[in-house]
Amino acid sequence: VQLQASGGGLVQAGGSLRLSCAPSASILLFYTMSWFRQTPGKQREVVATIAPGGNANSADSVKGRFTISRDIAANTVYLQMNNLKPEDTAVYYCHAFASSRPPYWGQGTQVTVSS
Repeated sequence: VQLQASGGGLVQAGGSLRLSCAPSASILLFYTMSWFRQTPGKQREVVATIAPGGNANSADSVKGRFTISRDIAANTVYLQMNNLKPEDTAVYYCHAFASSRPPYWGQGTQVTVSS
């Protein structure tokens, strides 16, 4: 399964972006889908997660600003990012996980927030 991530870019602080992740197979009802981010020299960290049943969670650092959602018909997972801050600058990765199955990673999309 390939995960095609898109939507990154350059935005000013306070602005918004929406990331999209489109798997090459219909896995959203079977895999936990997540967005991670990584900056140079730091470990990749989870930003938000949506379970197969639809339950969503987000990291404390983005709670109230970022929202993960999915469109089953479109087979796409989204990360709506509002009120972006310079510290949100990172490469964002889409991730798919299911127990007893190999995880999948997208190719990453750069988000840069200028102050």
